Amino acid sequence: MKNREKGEKRMQKFLRRLERFSQSLLSPLSYLSAAGLLLVLGALLTSKPLCQALPVLQWAPLQLVGQLLYNGMMVLINNLSVILCVGVAAVRAKTEKQEAALLALMAYLVFLTANHTALEALGLLAQPNGMTGLAGTGQTTILGIQVVDTGVASGIVLGFAAAWLFNRTCEKQFYGMITQLYSGLRWSFLWLSALAVALGLGFCFVCPPLQRAVNALTGWIAASGNAGVFLYGFLERLLIPTGLHHLIYMPFQFSSLGGSLTVGSVTYTGAYVVCMTEYTMGLPLSDGIVWMYTGFTKTFGYLGIAAAFIFTARRENRARTAAAMIPLAVTASVASITEPIDFLFCFVSPLLWVAHAVITGGFMVLLHVLHVRAFTSNLLGSLVFNLSAGEQLQNLPLLYLLGLAEILTYFAVFSVLIKAKDLPTPGREAAPSTDQSPYADPQEVCRFIAALGGPENIAQLGNCFTRLRLTVRDASLLDMGALLSLPHKGLVVQGTRVQLVCGLHAAQLRHALEQQLAEMAPV
Repeated sequence: MKNREKGEKRMQKFLRRLERFSQSLLSPLSYLSAAGLLLVLGALLTSKPLCQALPVLQWAPLQLVGQLLYNGMMVLINNLSVILCVGVAAVRAKTEKQEAALLALMAYLVFLTANHTALEALGLLAQPNGMTGLAGTGQTTILGIQVVDTGVASGIVLGFAAAWLFNRTCEKQFYGMITQLYSGLRWSFLWLSALAVALGLGFCFVCPPLQRAVNALTGWIAASGNAGVFLYGFLERLLIPTGLHHLIYMPFQFSSLGGSLTVGSVTYTGAYVVCMTEYTMGLPLSDGIVWMYTGFTKTFGYLGIAAAFIFTARRENRARTAAAMIPLAVTASVASITEPIDFLFCFVSPLLWVAHAVITGGFMVLLHVLHVRAFTSNLLGSLVFNLSAGEQLQNLPLLYLLGLAEILTYFAVFSVLIKAKDLPTPGREAAPSTDQSPYADPQEVCRFIAALGGPENIAQLGNCFTRLRLTVRDASLLDMGALLSLPHKGLVVQGTRVQLVCGLHAAQLRHALEQQLAEMAPV
């Protein structure tokens, strides 16, 4: 019985940590919905197939607007690691959040420079390929600095580590004539700089073995028939947050692993190169096109994911969720840019992310088994390619039937999992209120603090979109009657954790509480 209770406590502790982890990521990612709306507009204005169908879009000022929108939003997608580092540090910092964010940014710049310097000193800097750049080398460029490609992992690790260090060093005081200069935030800066240098150096040794392990899989994938095709699709999606997915698909699309084609005295290698050559020369598309089917889920599957998020949202939130998700789904389908949706649920709901990878791999196998040979990169591009390819293709109608089947599969699987496990996907929070905050009055804030057992009983404060989340030191000091009488849309108390559902005023309430607690603190 005791072992069971200990197991339950450990599980609750793990779930609390996972919840705090996902909450920390949600704040910096919340802007992606708005960015997606501008991104899809830019993608449509600059889409070559759409410009051919609507010549008016070729007007230079419209093209300039499209490029500004598209490139302006893509810079956010391409630098999500930086954004997450700064955002996580700000969310996790207990005080001086703006200073924590600034120090995290400085630490990230130090990390990038340290990583590049170490790679250069060790002779490990990769040379970019004329066609693919650094893609497939295990390295990338962030803010103009060539570093090890870790996807968003480095930003998340450094963001959490920076917040942890900041919380433990920002109040340190020295009293010597010289040492007092390094008190407080400057002491935090020194620690964060040392951490950034250590991580920059450490990633040079940790990441290459992982990358070599992923590279070693590619040979097995190429020789394993449908099992290899499934693993190819599965890993290409699963590894996106780490940046290792490039090492899965690049060797197949641009090396002999993806097949070869000899025309006269010229040999073309790689699934992408072979596919484009066959298309240009009017040759039937070969089986190597299977390695190009990574775009199939981007074109169709994300429509089902977005539909599931909208369907499983609370009824009062569906219109708001639809307004946020539809532009992101269209962006994925039209432009094959999936990151705005990916990072909304890959960390918050790992179960959905694994299911996502399984469905992707499964449909790639179906395409291969049913001998569908057609282009799937993005909706508009694939339509233009497939309509102009004509007899080069096989089973083209089946491609779009499978696309519809994938949409329905994603919708069904995601909807069932979200509801069965009550996963925190977009729209599942309580409906936000548009009224003025009931906690604008300092007396209301004081009442709330008293109901929580006084300022000394409040251990930690935080918030997500619609909930104030806090931890108290002693749950027995909570005045449940007073808490229930306060203006809110819902109250959840689990041990020392308290959640107050208060709509879009959650951040305002947290700020008001922090101000009031600061005023009540003894001098």
